[in-house]
Amino acid sequence: MQKVLRLDLVSHGMTEAMRKARFPVDEPLTEAGRRAVSACGRLPAARVLTAPERRAVETAALLGLLGDEDDRLRDLDAGAWRGGELLSVPQDELYAWLTDPKFRGHGGESVVDVLERTREWLDDMAAQDVSTIAVTHPAVVRAALLVTLDAPAKSFWRIDIPPLSVTRLHYRGEWTLHFRS
Repeated sequence: MQKVLRLDLVSHGMTEAMRKARFPVDEPLTEAGRRAVSACGRLPAARVLTAPERRAVETAALLGLLGDEDDRLRDLDAGAWRGGELLSVPQDELYAWLTDPKFRGHGGESVVDVLERTREWLDDMAAQDVSTIAVTHPAVVRAALLVTLDAPAKSFWRIDIPPLSVTRLHYRGEWTLHFRS
């Protein structure tokens, strides 16, 4: 029987940008976000990786998870929209961003870019064969789910990833989604 590789993707805690529907910058967790993370149980792991942004590193530290930063776990780059409010984006551009996975009108990354970066990272995780906890962003978790399920890129915005959620993937020749009970 083949060994099962476990990968837990942890979405970082609540930030002010999440609370106010803004495009994120490299910001800390809110006080409520810190309290929520501190109230979570511990997660055991052979290895811990975090996105490089402050909100992911802070979440990991509050969970008692010390690990290495991996730039491939970084958030979707919203380019010129970074720090701005979602509702300040012209309606036609917002519509394009939410419906066209190749849209880069903001000068940052497209959904397709994040999917490809995440696919490469998942391939690397499978090759390394070490169970891992990765503290990252909702965009990366969404991308990992689409890669795992071989779902179309246009499905990206149809998945809601709440703060501090844990998404478990298993690898046994291919990635599968594993619901914990």
